[in-house]
Amino acid sequence: MRMEDMKRHDEIDEETLLNLEIMKKEEKANSFIKKLLRNKTAVVGMIIITITIISAIFSPFLSTHDPNKVNTEEACLKPGENGHIFGTDEYGRDLYSRIVYGSRISIIVGVCATTLGAILGIILGIISGYKGGITDTIIMRFVDGMFAFPFILLAIVMMTVFGSGLQNVVLAIGIANIPSYARIVRGQVLIVKKQEYCQALIALGASNKKIIIDHIFPNILSPIIVYGTLNIAGAIISEAALSFLGLGIQPPTPSWGNILKSGKDYLITAPHIATFSGLAILVTVLGFNLFGDGVRDALDPKLKQ
Repeated sequence: MRMEDMKRHDEIDEETLLNLEIMKKEEKANSFIKKLLRNKTAVVGMIIITITIISAIFSPFLSTHDPNKVNTEEACLKPGENGHIFGTDEYGRDLYSRIVYGSRISIIVGVCATTLGAILGIILGIISGYKGGITDTIIMRFVDGMFAFPFILLAIVMMTVFGSGLQNVVLAIGIANIPSYARIVRGQVLIVKKQEYCQALIALGASNKKIIIDHIFPNILSPIIVYGTLNIAGAIISEAALSFLGLGIQPPTPSWGNILKSGKDYLITAPHIATFSGLAILVTVLGFNLFGDGVRDALDPKLKQ
């Protein structure tokens, strides 16, 4: 009976510890959300991001015209003329509809390129920081080689190799993002690895997989989330830059970058073409930056209110 009682007692203790751990995670999540919602600039960023995502998802319903329909008789109409909210471009295509559809490209590229760069960068950073030695040296020299190229120049080189198109834009920007994530993750892994609890786990013979997944990765997640949120804005700018240079999304597919490119030749006669596409980029990037700053403040343990 005593053995049975001891087993039951151990089971109760394990269940209690599990429940306490779940409660702590819920408290942290609630605390994070409360801090985020108290940050007014972060809320503004969330609103901008939400509007952009809704525009991207429901663009067929929000647009007023076919974004690729050419009508030379209505070329370069001013905003509000003939039912065109933002006017028309040099081919008579509705500018509002093209900008709404262009939000799809920006969101897809921003999220997918950031995710791709983060996944590959995290893997390299964890391997480099945890293994150390010759493995660390090889990976970091490879990363240093990528850092030798300015970000946009590296993306241009990638686009020259891969060619134009949405998938290649995502691939080029994602690969160009790898070094930054690898550096950040490596630094965080080196810090966490030296903590007493990690050293104790290593001494007790815990597997590398368990240490990395259960202990190291959760403790380095905060800076990755913050950087990733801010990096989406950078990816959107990079896509616009590549499209502006003629290396990214090719017409007639609407992209804020190629709309801006076509508008630069009509700055005197039809300045609204470049203005509205530029504003779309500006506001969206500002929204992600504001939200990223809010996430950073909410996840920073030193900022307790």
